[in-house]
Amino acid sequence: MSSFSDNALTVLRRRYLRKDANGRVVESPEALLRRVAHAVAGMEARYGGDAARVEESFFDALSRLELLPNSPTLMNAGRELGQLSACFVLPVGDSMPEIFDAVKWAAMIQQTGGGTGFAFSRLRPSGDQVASTQGVASGPVSFIEVFNTATDAIRQGGVRRGANMGILRVDHPDILEFVSAKADPARLRNFNVSVAITDEFMEALERGGEYALRNPRTRAEVRRLEARKVWSLIARLAWKSGEPGVIFIDRINAANPTPQLGEMESTNPCGELPLLPFESCNLASIDVGKFVAGGNQDFDWARLEACVHLAIRFLDDVIDANRYPLPQIEAITHANRKVGLGVMGFADALIRLGVAYDSPRALELGGTLASFLAAQAQGASAQLARERGPFPNWKGSRWEALGGPPLRNATTTSIAPTGTISILAGCSGGIEPLYAVSFVRQVLEGARLTEVHPLFVERAKAGGWYSEALMAKIAERGSVRGIDEVPADVQRVFATAYDVAPTWHLRMQATFQAHVHNAVSKTINFPRTATVEEVQASYDQAYRLGCKGVTVYRDGSREDQVLSFGKPDALAAGATPARSHDPCPECGAPIPPAHQGACSVCLECGYSRCL
Repeated sequence: MSSFSDNALTVLRRRYLRKDANGRVVESPEALLRRVAHAVAGMEARYGGDAARVEESFFDALSRLELLPNSPTLMNAGRELGQLSACFVLPVGDSMPEIFDAVKWAAMIQQTGGGTGFAFSRLRPSGDQVASTQGVASGPVSFIEVFNTATDAIRQGGVRRGANMGILRVDHPDILEFVSAKADPARLRNFNVSVAITDEFMEALERGGEYALRNPRTRAEVRRLEARKVWSLIARLAWKSGEPGVIFIDRINAANPTPQLGEMESTNPCGELPLLPFESCNLASIDVGKFVAGGNQDFDWARLEACVHLAIRFLDDVIDANRYPLPQIEAITHANRKVGLGVMGFADALIRLGVAYDSPRALELGGTLASFLAAQAQGASAQLARERGPFPNWKGSRWEALGGPPLRNATTTSIAPTGTISILAGCSGGIEPLYAVSFVRQVLEGARLTEVHPLFVERAKAGGWYSEALMAKIAERGSVRGIDEVPADVQRVFATAYDVAPTWHLRMQATFQAHVHNAVSKTINFPRTATVEEVQASYDQAYRLGCKGVTVYRDGSREDQVLSFGKPDALAAGATPARSHDPCPECGAPIPPAHQGACSVCLECGYSRCL
């Protein structure tokens, strides 16, 4: 069994290991992995399989830290709660009972450790008529506040706050209020927010024209906005605080594996899983850094193939082992049997192979790896379909139309951020470059974990240029590029998030997206000095490259940044508050006052005074 790092043990003790009534840990890491393997492999008996043999295979992969499932599976498998899914999407209808049903459902899910995604695009805009009360609607943003407040009161499985994704279509009449909602950093702190961008909007953007805002209740055109102005506002606010992100909703629905069931409206909180209403998904990731072959020349493809096939079997068993919080979720999850297998440790693999993240060779390796993952995962799903039958909604699915062999799972691949399980595995997260060679990670309600990349320490000691003074210098800077004491080839290979230009981040995301069934969670990192125009250009590039969405982050633009290096910077990220209700210089409408450090936005035309 691989040994856990000190940081991993800290996370295990505080989040995953079973505790008694007094809060004392009563489970070892090995016992946790055995509990998970046993509970999941127990489903094999339903299909005439050898549960004991499969349990040993699952346990071996887990204990070598080559494969780890999403957090709820680690927390809850083999325990009374039994809720194993990471991600859910819930519908939000345009009536008070439907809205508060969704609040209740979200509370039930988040209490078990799941994250929730919502589209608020069906809600009528603020000021619209409410026939039943003869009043006027307050609009989607006011109800998102209700969901946010409810999440504040919930502990996920007793170990973490709830995570939400809130999405609104770009053609909703309240879109300007929505995109500017998180300009005030105190608002919607339990939500990631993204704009659902349509093809119609992108066409208007391309020609420099206007597009229609439509009342979702009547589909009547309400007014028109300049697409470029809205696009610029989204980029400006993302420059300011990292949000909103964007998802390309028509592109997502073009790849919907079960279009006969309806359209996708939302994703999970991190954006890697577009899901239908009530769908859930189970995730797992393979640490591909552990599959670099001896001599550091290539991946051990045969061993990786075996792990992919085992992982798809594991995830399909999880669907049956799961205890679902709602009958609607159980029904559609069993009908589509979606799973999301991804990778972590990709940056570590590149380092072991001597390849810089921001290089054509890295893109080539990423494409080969993503293609291999997709082919093997789909092959494994086809094999399970022969053993157990295809997913029940196979008839009428996109896969049936394509004429391939029946599949057990409507989707098989997804690239998740793996923020916590990568700590357990002792590897880099998802397909991200290293955040820094040395950095501080803030987790678990304020706990701070200092991390130094072990491969760098190993290389420095082997080369004879290791020193405590050098390590301190790197901890201050994060990056090793430009440090004279570090050899040039090492500087190049140990690329960090802010060494890598945004265009390379995007190209890597697009490289994986070309082969992934679901989507790719990836942050496009910008230095503090980046401009709004550079952020906007990244959104343009993401669309051109075929990404399903994009999330950007400019260093230091949030006070509660999860990863950091160097000394604290007292300077704010920088906006000058507007005076209350200044007239908009473009349309004359009154601009709402900005909160301290936030942006003011004209909700009529989209003019922004973010400086």
